[in-house]
Amino acid sequence: MAGATISGPGSNIDTQAIVASLVAAERAPKQTQINTQTLKATTSLSSLGKIQAALDAFRGALDNMKTASSFSGLSGSSSDEKVATVTTGNGAAAGSFALTVTQLATASKISTKVFAGGASSVVNAGTGPTSLNIKQGSNTFTVSVPAGATLQQVRDSINSQYTNQGLSANIVTDANGSRMVLTSTTTGVGSDLTVTGDSGLETGVTVLAPPQNALYTLDGLSMESKTNTIADAVSGVTIKLIGASVVPASGTATPTSITVAASGANLKSSVKGFVDSYNALIKAANAETQVTTAADGKVTSGALTGDASLRALLSAVRTELNSMAGTGQLKALSQFGVQTDQKTGTLSINDKLFDAAALTNAADINGIFSGDNGLLARMKTATDSFALSKTGVFAARSASLSDSLTALKKQQDNLDERMVSLQASLSAKYTAMDSLVARLRAQGDSVMATLNAINKASSSDN
Repeated sequence: MAGATISGPGSNIDTQAIVASLVAAERAPKQTQINTQTLKATTSLSSLGKIQAALDAFRGALDNMKTASSFSGLSGSSSDEKVATVTTGNGAAAGSFALTVTQLATASKISTKVFAGGASSVVNAGTGPTSLNIKQGSNTFTVSVPAGATLQQVRDSINSQYTNQGLSANIVTDANGSRMVLTSTTTGVGSDLTVTGDSGLETGVTVLAPPQNALYTLDGLSMESKTNTIADAVSGVTIKLIGASVVPASGTATPTSITVAASGANLKSSVKGFVDSYNALIKAANAETQVTTAADGKVTSGALTGDASLRALLSAVRTELNSMAGTGQLKALSQFGVQTDQKTGTLSINDKLFDAAALTNAADINGIFSGDNGLLARMKTATDSFALSKTGVFAARSASLSDSLTALKKQQDNLDERMVSLQASLSAKYTAMDSLVARLRAQGDSVMATLNAINKASSSDN
């Protein structure tokens, strides 16, 4: 063999190449099996993860659409959004209301005494820690004030611990010095802030602003709210108070008109939201089951082509999609322009059909989607068994594939160990063979030397 390395000095045979070939031949079948199964499991696990993510997104969108209840086809508006804004939800009905806002709900705001040395003034001049307790109703926010702590450090400690709980602290400085101002995001009468403890900050506290309720009238009825977001005054309507109504020189405020009315655009936007969410799930499934044909005619199947679990999921959602629902004249999506592409399974909206149906049968469209037996609820129920994070169909499949990959890793380790052992064994055998050949060759050379000597001696005698 040209260029071969002669590793057996006795036999002049490349024993290393022979051993490597034998080991490779022994490894090949099992290695091919492990590689094939590992690639398939890894690819399937990745594809299942994508389907799970798409399913979770779809179910999340269903929850959002159920909460928003925008399939009612109603939308809220305010004639003066500087006074109030409006959103509609479950239970909303068409109507209009006159709103006048006298005052907004406000939060408690208090100030500590003035520290002449400014923000760097030492609050705790002692040798041990003290405590500042900030109370609001049944809640107590406790702040430890270490020895030598400054006003700025106490402020930072309050904000780092309690900003997310609606309590904040700021330092206000003027010619007299600095003071810490405490503010709460909780509004309404009864949410007063008070301070106790032994930090020294609890003395000389000033109330800058007591909490107060929002005062307003709705269709002439005087009402109060502890917050500026009013969700229970009108069923299904949330009113967010932004500012007090303007009182002109005449002394009578002009009411803000709150209107809840049918909106075809709002209804169409909701249906489109459902269509887009559904299509995202279908496209994710199509991507993982697609069969492609290369230019050379080679056919490649998707990782989940023919997968029974995915087929079951798609069958479940399509069954609900095609089911008749509602109590009105329209009971199917196709009747108001939602059409299915027979090739891809995705949905689209025929604008002309939808606009005509929404104009006269908006309540029917709402009935198909909303309610305990509506499409949104049924879709959520139909996908429950597939989406559960630990016991769902896809979670179980993913766990099984992960176990398979672990087992394949163990098989790979065992194969590697076995091949190392085989290589060592074969190397030892071929080394022994080479040594035997070397000894036989040496003996042969010795015999030939003796015979040559005898022949030479015989020739000399003649």
